[in-house]
Amino acid sequence: MIIKECKGFELEKEKSNTSEDFFNRSIVTLYEGGEERTLHVLYVRYFDEVRHEFTPYEQDPVFTLQDQEISFKDIVALVCLLKNPGLRSRKRLYINSKQEFASYFQDINFNKLPEIFLSLKEKREYELRSPLEFILQPQ
Repeated sequence: MIIKECKGFELEKEKSNTSEDFFNRSIVTLYEGGEERTLHVLYVRYFDEVRHEFTPYEQDPVFTLQDQEISFKDIVALVCLLKNPGLRSRKRLYINSKQEFASYFQDINFNKLPEIFLSLKEKREYELRSPLEFILQPQ
């Protein structure tokens, strides 16, 4: 599987009676089996504020590579895909439970995530051989 893009953004209200401004969208675009797919993860924006409860990240951006700042929104869909590779066949995932959201970040090797973004910056892709490389294994 080749990862082509990871990014996230805050949704904005299109109409005054909608609740879009309470949500963020994170996307990961991948290429597999001759087909390009994009997974859109829509989640409650509040989870960004409590990320320190289930990640080592205290502030946003969560890390900086050279001159590129990587925000928490940029990694959410990627982490979901790494934790559950079966999501690569889905187009959308909606998460409104803090417990479900936190479960995706459990046992993730956060020290390896910059490797993906560095490759995306330099080569415009990252070859993911096994998602297990990003999951902490019991000792």
